[in-house]
Amino acid sequence: MPEVELSEETVERLDSLRVDDESYDELVTELMNIYEAEELTMFRSGDG
Repeated sequence: MPEVELSEETVERLDSLRVDDESYDELVTELMNIYEAEELTMFRSGDG
């Protein structure tokens, strides 16, 4: 698995988004799913 270095500010922002001791992996996966869903919605809205 690749290793990623994050700035202190980024870690603080991630910490503020975590819920009920959610792991960073769970949080990043959730954020990616939201991003992909929004991207799909934007793509489909342009199909009209």
